[in-house]
Amino acid sequence: MIIGVPKEVKDHETRVGLVPSGVAALREAGHEVLVETHAGEGSSITDREYMQVGAAILQDAAEVWHKADLIVKVKEPQPSEYGYFRPGLILFTYLHLAPLPELTDRLLATRVNGVAYETILETDGSLPLLTPMSEVAGRMSVQVGAQYLEKPNGGRGMLLGGVPGVAPGNVVILGGGIVGTNAAKIAIGMGAHVAIIDRSLNRLRELDDIFNGQVVTLASNVWTISENLKTADLVVGAVLIPGASAPKLVRREMIATMKRGAVMVDVAIDQGGCFETSHATTHTEPIYFVDGVLHYCVSNMPAAVPHTSTLALTNATFPYLLELASHGLEGACERHAALREGVNTYNGYVTHAGVAQSQGRQWRELAAVE
Repeated sequence: MIIGVPKEVKDHETRVGLVPSGVAALREAGHEVLVETHAGEGSSITDREYMQVGAAILQDAAEVWHKADLIVKVKEPQPSEYGYFRPGLILFTYLHLAPLPELTDRLLATRVNGVAYETILETDGSLPLLTPMSEVAGRMSVQVGAQYLEKPNGGRGMLLGGVPGVAPGNVVILGGGIVGTNAAKIAIGMGAHVAIIDRSLNRLRELDDIFNGQVVTLASNVWTISENLKTADLVVGAVLIPGASAPKLVRREMIATMKRGAVMVDVAIDQGGCFETSHATTHTEPIYFVDGVLHYCVSNMPAAVPHTSTLALTNATFPYLLELASHGLEGACERHAALREGVNTYNGYVTHAGVAQSQGRQWRELAAVE
């Protein structure tokens, strides 16, 4: 199979979908790899490094898309890339289709087979290709939040960990999964007062054990969220329903009760965000204010640390990529049930229930699509 690696075009997206070690392994398995020139530079990988392991370097993105049987990317295609779509092309990337009906329309109209990293689901319930970027984004959320709490950046002008004689900041984390757990680790390390709100009592018990009582664990409901927002200095939105739109846990009227200069970081923004006031931002223009509360809703946060993020992501994605390349989409799905869960669009149909539900579309089981 011919695998194509285009350069990412989303704002400040500096990750790349395949590293040289992956190219070498694909070549050993008998596949051809095409890499757009400078695709890896944002992650400190040169064209020469790709060439040394057998990749062909192409000057034009259109040529990579046209010649490849399978495109491996990091982020969802941007409008400038829609013209490269064609029937039968396998697209392996983060798609996050729930809030993107236009992209879904184009994938269906062109009959692109879209395999989404974020919905690949193993039998143990884990999301192996979402986990590494959730770890990065979770840790970054507090790091970024602490930065924006500084007065020159628009925040309240407070040090998150406080100092002797001055109380630390209050961090409220909505969701106790991978993102929330990693956010709590950094917030505790900074010396903040941390509360995690989650709907699962079993998960709250696990978190209490993990952090040995260093975090306050609270059962999720409207009253609890509302009351804790009033005293929060930093709020991290860390909820996820695989493939579907994130629930709006923070309502518009709650924002008005918060401290002026408080910071909200919505890590769930890829799935539409979990604050009613959220809309996607970019690394170029990352923030905006609602009722004096700073919102940070960058939809590709891990791109700010591409060296770490690219290596973490490709460590996780490569085994699935090799399956797709070696056995084709249909064969790989027969061999590996997790990959079936990753197929969001196939032959002109939506094949993931979460995407269909979020967009009000009909869907078909993958096995039912001819």
